[in-house]
Amino acid sequence: MGALMMTMLIAASGYGTNPFLHAPNDQPVSAKFRGTEWGDEIEQGEIPLAARVVTTRMANMPWGAIFKIEFTDLKSSAQKRREIRPDYFVVTDARIVLLNEEDNDAAVKKISALDKPPQFEQSEIYGITSGKFDYEEGLWKTTIRLKDNLCVYDANHRSGHFKKIIWKKGVGLVEYASGNGAHADGYRLKRETTTQKQ
Repeated sequence: MGALMMTMLIAASGYGTNPFLHAPNDQPVSAKFRGTEWGDEIEQGEIPLAARVVTTRMANMPWGAIFKIEFTDLKSSAQKRREIRPDYFVVTDARIVLLNEEDNDAAVKKISALDKPPQFEQSEIYGITSGKFDYEEGLWKTTIRLKDNLCVYDANHRSGHFKKIIWKKGVGLVEYASGNGAHADGYRLKRETTTQKQ
């Protein structure tokens, strides 16, 4: 239970930007992603999936920034159109942390007014800039590793659920995958091209 209650205070040193998720301004940056999706209702096993991913800096503070990553224009031949909810991330020079509130837009306003980073649970850490990260909660096991110019977030559940996110220095999000159960439902998207660096 101690691990569940642990929180992490992100270092409040001067924000030197995060190499894995950064933007010079608040203008949205879009990129094409392609991959596959699967599910119990998809008889072909896996079918092509395409999306446009839009990254927008929602707030910029002396100690960090907040980004919104949206998945739009999803296209596939599946009868039921897939929906991927947007993610919000609080970013400092050392961490990328998932903002997981009931009303994320309201949380952005609240956090952006703070003079230092708030406390976050370890389960919400999705990116690092040095070292390595390991965390277990119940049947979930999460690792974050740095490989060359990549930061790889990998979370797995014993039942087969998983989530994988890959960040690239100077680019941002380059892979996003999620799945439930033993291939019951899921998708994997990889970045094709970018309109500009993040």
